[in-house]
Amino acid sequence: MKQTLQLRLGQQLTMTPQLQQAIRLLQLSSVELQAEIQQALESNVMLERQDDTSESPAEEQNNAPEQASQTATASENSDSEMRALEIGEQAGDIPAELPVDTRWEDVYEPGLAPSGGGSDEGKDFDFQGSTTEDLGEHLRWQVQMGNFSETDQLIAEAIIDAINEDGYLTASLEEIHQLLAEDLPELDLDEVSTVLRRIQHFDPPGIAARDLQESLTLQLAQLPEDTPWLTEARMIVDRHFNLLAKRDYTQLMRRAQLDEAALQQVIRLIQSLNPRPGGHISSSSPEYIVPDVFVTKVKGQWRVELNPENAPRLGINSRYAKMIRRGDNTADNLCLKNHLQEARWFLKSLQSRNETLLKVASTIVERQRDFLEHGETAMKPMVLHDIAEAVEMHESTISRVTTRKYIHTPRGIFELKYFFSSHVKTSGGGEASSTAIQAHIKKLILEEEPRKPLSDSKIADILSQRGIKVARRTVAKYREIMNIPPSNERKRLA
Repeated sequence: MKQTLQLRLGQQLTMTPQLQQAIRLLQLSSVELQAEIQQALESNVMLERQDDTSESPAEEQNNAPEQASQTATASENSDSEMRALEIGEQAGDIPAELPVDTRWEDVYEPGLAPSGGGSDEGKDFDFQGSTTEDLGEHLRWQVQMGNFSETDQLIAEAIIDAINEDGYLTASLEEIHQLLAEDLPELDLDEVSTVLRRIQHFDPPGIAARDLQESLTLQLAQLPEDTPWLTEARMIVDRHFNLLAKRDYTQLMRRAQLDEAALQQVIRLIQSLNPRPGGHISSSSPEYIVPDVFVTKVKGQWRVELNPENAPRLGINSRYAKMIRRGDNTADNLCLKNHLQEARWFLKSLQSRNETLLKVASTIVERQRDFLEHGETAMKPMVLHDIAEAVEMHESTISRVTTRKYIHTPRGIFELKYFFSSHVKTSGGGEASSTAIQAHIKKLILEEEPRKPLSDSKIADILSQRGIKVARRTVAKYREIMNIPPSNERKRLA
């Protein structure tokens, strides 16, 4: 093989580490951003929390004039760039370069300063420790307190392992018996059935049932005998459960020999039972949503601002920065320079993230002003391209900004992606958002006659009369998305 030299011309897009860091911070959620900031503070000596710094009285007196000028500068920059933007304002540009040898005196505030001077007075704190137990532990504790024999404890353990998180037994008695037969060859199937019946009397009521009918039967069996309509409820669940599930109230009244008023009372008692008896006992800790953006109405205008609690006030540690000596190429000095440059790029990436988030959120609020004023039925159709074109960014950037970012509005907390939806043409030549159409469908179903619920075809006809042309299949799809059952399952007594 002959070796040769060739010269080629080409173009290649290279992402610098600083750009990669900015993109990565942009797509982080608020919780992940907190962890990223904490890791940066621990690994970089040049970074510090500005609200945690303290100086001696002498240093404070000597640095008072300089601090005053810095505070004024930071306040002006914060008012013009980082404070809440009114709809339509543009955020300030980020410097293209941050040289290592420049003097760093500006303090970057990633959000609004917490009100009250950082005082914790008046705040509510939730206990963060884990105090929950799962359903299996709850049942095993009752086995230990139930004076079970050693063999019955093994059977109970196998049964509890076969109970899902909703409280239902997912394995048959034969399967459980076959599983235990290897270690207990003399075990009888009746012994497994006996232990199951004991567990079915545990808390919560209706536990270890094999289907919904058995669970409701177990729950009714544990109610006091003087409960009104208990006898009729037991009879309906035991003998006419299929009619109850189909909501065939005419046949149910005839078979159970009950009038309409009595049947309403019986159904009300059955509906008070828990179809998921194990659902309220869970080991999972609650997940709290921390909004990234707040939207409020001030003097008739919608105001958008970042959540100041999502990121602390960060800045450069001036003491370590003053230790850097120009022209010194020692290992320690080079290390400090590298840390300083990394700190500046991290602050710049944070600033870029917050400005982009604020700009995108402001544009979304501007376009969805009718939603904030009138609700879901006024939602306008909007796609990523619309916002990308308005803020002059790529659609991938908008996707990163709106993923796992939440906005707090007077109508609730929503993910930013909630405001993006497809559109349907209206008879008047306009467009209707799919979210608005779902809101119309939900409102029609809430207002329907309980005895005669609206079919999908009827809902499509009503929407067509309102200028929104959708097919019956589209109505059915939106109804399923909202977890609304069909008309035959929505039928109920008044």
